[in-house]
Amino acid sequence: MRWLLRIFVTLLLLAVVAVGGLFLLPSDRIAGLAVTQFEKLTGRQLTLSGAAAPSFWPNFGIETGPVSISNAAWSDEGPMLTAEALRISLDMGGLLSGDFRIRAVEAVRPVIRLERNVDGAANWEFGGGGRSGQAGNGTITTATPGVGKPFTLDRLSLDGATLIYSDRQSGQRLELAEVTGTITIPDYRGPVSADLTGRRGGQAFAATLTLGGFQQFLDGEDVTADLQLSAGKAWATFAGLVAQGPVRASGRLDADLADLTGFAALAGLAAPSLPPGLGQRSVKVSGDLAMTDQGDLSLGNGAVTLDGTALSVSASLTPGGERPYVRASVAGGGFEGGGFEAGGGASDAVAGGETQGAEAGKAGGWSTAPIDASGLRSFDGEITLDLGALRLAGLRIDGLSARLTNERGRLVADLRRVSAYGGVASGRMVVNARKGLSTSGDLTLSGIALQPFLRDLAGYDKLSGTGDMRVKYLASGRSLADLMASLEGGGSLSVGQGELIGADLAAMLITLDASQYGKGQKTIFDSLTATYTIAGGVLSNQDFLMVSPRVTAKGKGDIDIGGRTLDYRLSAVALADDQGQGGLTAPLIIYGSWDNPRFTIDLDALAKENLREDLDAVGKKLQDELGITPDPGESLEDAAKRKAEEALQNELNKALNDLFGGN
Repeated sequence: MRWLLRIFVTLLLLAVVAVGGLFLLPSDRIAGLAVTQFEKLTGRQLTLSGAAAPSFWPNFGIETGPVSISNAAWSDEGPMLTAEALRISLDMGGLLSGDFRIRAVEAVRPVIRLERNVDGAANWEFGGGGRSGQAGNGTITTATPGVGKPFTLDRLSLDGATLIYSDRQSGQRLELAEVTGTITIPDYRGPVSADLTGRRGGQAFAATLTLGGFQQFLDGEDVTADLQLSAGKAWATFAGLVAQGPVRASGRLDADLADLTGFAALAGLAAPSLPPGLGQRSVKVSGDLAMTDQGDLSLGNGAVTLDGTALSVSASLTPGGERPYVRASVAGGGFEGGGFEAGGGASDAVAGGETQGAEAGKAGGWSTAPIDASGLRSFDGEITLDLGALRLAGLRIDGLSARLTNERGRLVADLRRVSAYGGVASGRMVVNARKGLSTSGDLTLSGIALQPFLRDLAGYDKLSGTGDMRVKYLASGRSLADLMASLEGGGSLSVGQGELIGADLAAMLITLDASQYGKGQKTIFDSLTATYTIAGGVLSNQDFLMVSPRVTAKGKGDIDIGGRTLDYRLSAVALADDQGQGGLTAPLIIYGSWDNPRFTIDLDALAKENLREDLDAVGKKLQDELGITPDPGESLEDAAKRKAEEALQNELNKALNDLFGGN
């Protein structure tokens, strides 16, 4: 920073070269003297295009046309400074007495490039042989007349400036465009203030800064600072201590980051897609902010409010490398989070469209809106969560303890304990946004109230009871519909006493009337178990077993999760009385949309089953009355023929024996 001021003061000195001869020399000779003296002092080339017009009273000054200052020899970024015009005005009386009182400096559309090379040399440091690989070959030092002398600045005006900072050691690059505003230094040892507007990454911003002591700041000491920054609907304030050489800060931060769009653009990051309840509408932050001379940021005693939800946060941000690294600990709860809504809708934060609730999901199926998970690629980090009641991705959670790690766009959630729906869950979930989007998980759920859980998860409310579940899954795609249609995995389900809502299976079988379904109908059961596999978004099951006082059913079939349809067959036995007597067996087919399934009795199969039972009864009677017993693998008809042939052969043998054996 002090070298920048030396450049500035040197430029001012050019305006007073041979002050006693100014009245005698033409403007082009004055400009020539200024260029020669500047190059001698700095080792850089100063180019003035057009005539330099001096003024003498009441303030001494000079106005130039286009001006440029060459860069360090190692830079390939172009001139260090260019401007369409430069105007400098000094107080004549102060100049003659040796007191630098600068009335005004105006730079019209300047472009200022500040750089550090891989060896750490800075292009704004002079007097060190820049043309041989360092910063400059000039002779400007602290002993140069005027350098280091106190001065005041009534107004430094920037009009449409571009400021570019590039650090080749860290890879950091900052570019501000259309910077317009003023800087004032009324007292060299007093406060300095700046009021600027500009743009970064297409985002407009406004900043007001006051530093408590200008000279102390130049000398690298801590000084008080008061900063107000705004970008779009977002704003932030900082009050504390700052220093430069290198920059460091500590103090109190208060910010309302709105939807993060503005501040994300200023930080050069993609705005994260946050779900409702987790910062989609508003992010407010307050706490003790610190920045080290290495650029590390930390927030202590932090209070973060996401869409009205208050959280306690301790966090740190380490820049550098391919992505910044975030480490945080978050505690709180009692908020409504979004994401995938019940019934398959996707929030606008995640999917880029309007939120769809359970009814919209039922009517239109899973959302086809694209899911934007690119924000995961903007940082690496580790976050621990200890949260109370919340609603996340459409699910109601009573407590959550988890550890999240994100590396190159792959987020892993280790769920240590999740309390929800009267039970607990644990396991691991992964969201991978490195190439496209994929997700996987391995979860164990115990003692879960199934009806509210399945309703919130998938808009399905036909099964009630308390159960245990195990599920492993893998899916990929650009939308929720794609993910559901690509599901692979498997799992198991075990339920105690409960109800199958919407159908009375026993009544259907006893009356052979498949219309016993709909509102008010249900099947009460004592237990329900099943295992399943998932391939191509279709769940297949072969060992469904439901036991109840009035009906026992075994089943197998498919559930198309992607298409939200059923194709399932139950082999059920309905019992006529409490003793289990008078049972009726019939196959029951369940098909159609899982939101409004259809039931039918397979009458063809039932007829074949009854015919088989009648034939079995006749066969048993023949066996009892005629003594016909089929051999293994032999039909009753063949056994009867064999029995008749045996009887005929016996009678024939007897007749022959009587005919020939009697003599």
